This record gives sequence, C-alpha cells and structure tokens, in this order.
Amino acid sequence: MRLIRMLLLTVLSFSSVAAVADDSLAVQRLTELLNQAQTISARFSQLTLDGSGTQLQETAGQLALKRPGLFRWHTDAPMEQLLVSNGEKVWLYDPDLEQVTIQTLDQRLTHTPALLLSGDVSKISENFAISHSESGTVVDFILKPKSKDSLFDSLRLSFRNKVLNDMQLIDSIGQRTNILFLGVKMNEALDDGLFTFDIPQGADVIQE
Repeated sequence: MRLIRMLLLTVLSFSSVAAVADDSLAVQRLTELLNQAQTISARFSQLTLDGSGTQLQETAGQLALKRPGLFRWHTDAPMEQLLVSNGEKVWLYDPDLEQVTIQTLDQRLTHTPALLLSGDVSKISENFAISHSESGTVVDFILKPKSKDSLFDSLRLSFRNKVLNDMQLIDSIGQRTNILFLGVKMNEALDDGLFTFDIPQGADVIQE
C-alpha cells in the first residue's frame, strides 16, 4: 500500500566546476537510457524494510508503462491492488475492500516517481540533483529531490546492459522500498486499454 501511495503522491550547490559537469553528465546519461524505451512491461518484486532493516512487506506483480504519462501497476493476490493512470487521472482499486480511489495525477516528479519512467524526462534536472556511477554493464543513478516537500529523500535507479533493473526509494524515516524488475520488455506495442479503468459495479468510489 505504501509503495502504491508513493507512486501516486511519489539543492545542488555549485561547489566546483567538476561537480557541475558530473551532474550534467549524469542527467544526459539518464535521459538517454530512459528515452530509449517508449513502452516498458515487466514483472516486479517489491520488498519494503523499516529503518532498522526489518522486513515490513513483500509483494510481486506486473507493470506496464507508456509515454507520455501512462502507467499500470498490478500487485498480485493476496494483497491485490491495481493502479492505473491515463496521464490525467489515477485510479487505485482495492478488490478486497471493493473500493476505488480517484485522484488527479500529480505531475511533480518528486511526488509521482512513476513519471520518471513514463513521463517527460526533460524535467528530471529541474526536480533532482543527480549523480551516477558505472561498473561494467551496470549504471546506478542517485536522485535527490530539490523540493523540500518531496515524499522521499532519495531514489536510486539501476540499469544493467542499458535495461532498467531495479529501483529503491528511501523516505525521511529511513524506510526503504526495493523494486526488482524482471523480464523487462521495451518498445513492444501496448494496448491503450491497459491505461483506462472501468469502475466495477457495486464498488465504493472516493474522489480525492
């Protein structure tokens, strides 16, 4: 539930010329890797830990993303939930509660981390200070929000062989959410119907 909420609702000082150049290179590198995929579909495995490293929750599911701004995140039973966005609205459906929550999509990247993968990547440097490191075929990016009202303190994106591999979010109390992406497919045709949602008959609807 917490990750779903973060996906929904989810200050660089010029200390030296080298630091500025490194940040600029990191932005360019991340933009290149994100722009290569106009669609992404994959399985995911998610693990949430508290500040001491104790496991809080483990789930798995399926995701689909399509630029610009379309995403679908389906968590498997027994904690089944479905999050769908058409780029303007977001539907969060909990079948156990028979409840649908509808929100306007927050376009701020610091409040909607999923938009890093499916949104306008040109806005990344406006929202984050970015650093990166490369080791062999693995590239890691650390994104720190410039806004003080962000829902997370840092976000790590990792690519292996130029393909999205995993993601980690850390919040202000040290809670970590680790997401591993499996069987990633890029630039395959995705039906736009994946990114629309029909409210099930009898479901309670909450507008936020």
